[in-house]
Amino acid sequence: MSIGHAPTTATEQAPPPAGADGPSGRAAHPVRSMLAHRGVSGLFSVIAVAIIVYFATLVLPGDAAQAILGKQATPQRLALLRHQLHLDQPPWEGFLHWAGGALHGDFGTSLVNQQSVTSLVGPRLLNSLALVLLTAVISSVLGVVLGAISALRADKASDHVMSSVALVASALPEFVVGIFVVLILAVEIKAFPAISILPPGETIWQQPNELVLPVLTLVIVTTPYVFRMSRASILEALHSDYAELAQLKGASPARLLFRHALPNSMAPTVQVIGLNLLYLAGGIVLVETVFQYPGVGLALVNAIDARDVPTIQFIVLVLAVFYVLLNILTDLIVLLLTPRRRLPR
Repeated sequence: MSIGHAPTTATEQAPPPAGADGPSGRAAHPVRSMLAHRGVSGLFSVIAVAIIVYFATLVLPGDAAQAILGKQATPQRLALLRHQLHLDQPPWEGFLHWAGGALHGDFGTSLVNQQSVTSLVGPRLLNSLALVLLTAVISSVLGVVLGAISALRADKASDHVMSSVALVASALPEFVVGIFVVLILAVEIKAFPAISILPPGETIWQQPNELVLPVLTLVIVTTPYVFRMSRASILEALHSDYAELAQLKGASPARLLFRHALPNSMAPTVQVIGLNLLYLAGGIVLVETVFQYPGVGLALVNAIDARDVPTIQFIVLVLAVFYVLLNILTDLIVLLLTPRRRLPR
């Protein structure tokens, strides 16, 4: 009697598990998987923002050209503006025409200055980027350092003082902080200029003293969030089992902090730093308006006042791209800082 083949089991017939990377069944790398999924979702988010901002600025009920030029506009000027903004086409055709130009770097011409939108807003974007990066670096370093000091001195007088100051600072709106900064450092002490007006053609790096008060205002507003998260994360790490074991083995307080607590507390802190950067993308609008800082926030306010639709569309789209890229970068750094999540299984 010949022996037949053993029947195939259900396990052998089952398809490879979800997330398998090829016939070997090896799981996809978490970093590649995260970047792929977030990249696709981010692309759809930018497309959605582009559709919303186009239709919100041009295709709402009413005559957009009449609203921009006012009631005294002549029929010839209205017809010219409708052609310039593609309002003489069906809405979706106008959107596709605008989106096609945007993909090639052509976002139209400013209705106020009759300049290319990119050449008009480009220098302001660099000024705002300098403001955001300086604020992010200073507030992150300051927040982590103060958070570590407060965690090491938990429940002592200095810890209570720093926590109370951070709570008060985080409760103040940025424009209120900006006004107090101007009153103290510009009006009373006269150490720095109250407003940050640049001569035409100059960049903010040529007038670094114009950066001090706006950066100081944003640092005061954003540092408390990094401080509070850093303090809480380091405290949790210092009271963990591995930290207590290291302490029983004779680890010094410095080694306990830098070797065990800080590395294991950075992931949630990085998330707060990322949220601070996202906040800065919108928060700079108020701060730049208070200080008349020549950045993208003030440009957006001026464009809205002047009904400069191409400039509004460009700035909002740039901010949306910034939000998406920064979210992806923050998630990537958090993933790399978490060994159990960044390694494939």
